Amino acid sequence: MPDSPPCILLVHAHPDDEASSTGGIIARYAEAGVRIVLVTCTEGELGDSPDGLAPDHDDHDTAAVVAHRAAELDASCRILGVSRLVRLGYHDSGMMGWPQNDAAGSFWQTPVPVAAARLAALIDEERPQVVITYDENGFYGHPDHIQANRITLAALELAEASPRLYYATIPLSAFARMAEIVRAAGVEVPEDLDEERPEIGTPDDQIGAVIDVSAYSDKKRAALAAHASQTESSFFLQLPESLFADIFGSEWFVRVADPHASNGVETDLLDGVLS
Repeated sequence: MPDSPPCILLVHAHPDDEASSTGGIIARYAEAGVRIVLVTCTEGELGDSPDGLAPDHDDHDTAAVVAHRAAELDASCRILGVSRLVRLGYHDSGMMGWPQNDAAGSFWQTPVPVAAARLAALIDEERPQVVITYDENGFYGHPDHIQANRITLAALELAEASPRLYYATIPLSAFARMAEIVRAAGVEVPEDLDEERPEIGTPDDQIGAVIDVSAYSDKKRAALAAHASQTESSFFLQLPESLFADIFGSEWFVRVADPHASNGVETDLLDGVLS
């Protein structure tokens, strides 16, 4: 429809992923009147329970985790301004190498064409100008993130719509910058932020979009905090709000497919796609 607002569709693996890597852009574009469609592929069964029990604990209650994380996701969506939440409902596959990777019904074991067909139908229903997911490594090698990439690519092959495709990421240089900001504030830098991690992040010269979300860092922080069962002990949520804003003032993307043939580093994911 000619009067329909532009649409950004995001394909994330678990409840809380939408806030951590794309909370800023969701809030920014939602406030601008863009329709935000969030696809969450799994129920997050293998996250920590509401009382902090890890999934390998004998008293870890999967049903309770699912219900609690669903409520947390709903709260995050309200904070960020998500227009439509679509839960694909697949079972969390756990970290790479966990026995749950092989469980029947897990997202990792779901045939790509099956899940892709569902996603393609949604893409054709929503007709987004932009689709966002993870890279082929799922950003850090998580099976469900890798599967989200696979079904998104397959869905775009099936769909009639031809949106611009981005991978949410972090440039390699940003890790060192984050550590510098934290250290300059007199806060002890955690080892996993201060060490080189070549398996995570993207070379700076591959970044296709850097989006200023500094005005929305409060909403990103609130959305992360809404997922308290998974983020309550997060180092970043312990930081003062001003320091959090300094660290998360930008979100970064690799431009993968673009029917509008954009060049250079964009500052607006919708630049040129509506003309």
